[in-house]
Amino acid sequence: QVQLVESGGGLVQAGGSLRVSCVASGFTFRMYAMGWFRQGAGKEREFVAAISWIGGSTNYTESVKGRFTISRDNAKNTLYLQMNSLKPEDTAVYYCAATPWTGWGLPPQKYLYWGQGTQVTVSS
Repeated sequence: QVQLVESGGGLVQAGGSLRVSCVASGFTFRMYAMGWFRQGAGKEREFVAAISWIGGSTNYTESVKGRFTISRDNAKNTLYLQMNSLKPEDTAVYYCAATPWTGWGLPPQKYLYWGQGTQVTVSS
């Protein structure tokens, strides 16, 4: 049974930091590229960051470049998103997702497996 379980969300003040994690099981984690998406209230789900199978390549949406860092530990089947200098507009439910496809800019439909999400709230 495939599972992606996010954790680490919470409430933080603007300018603060959080690290969210995603533990994978039920599939060969190291064979999949991974991504983080987020969905704010009343908004569409949007891409945040992605990382290649081995972790040597990463990609970010423009609004989080220089503030967020995506990483993975294939030995632990775990994906991370370190979020620094958080802003109120970063408030959203954050989802991790897995895709067997290569290339950047993949739409959500190309991601096969999804977690249940973790809430991140940034207060001003």
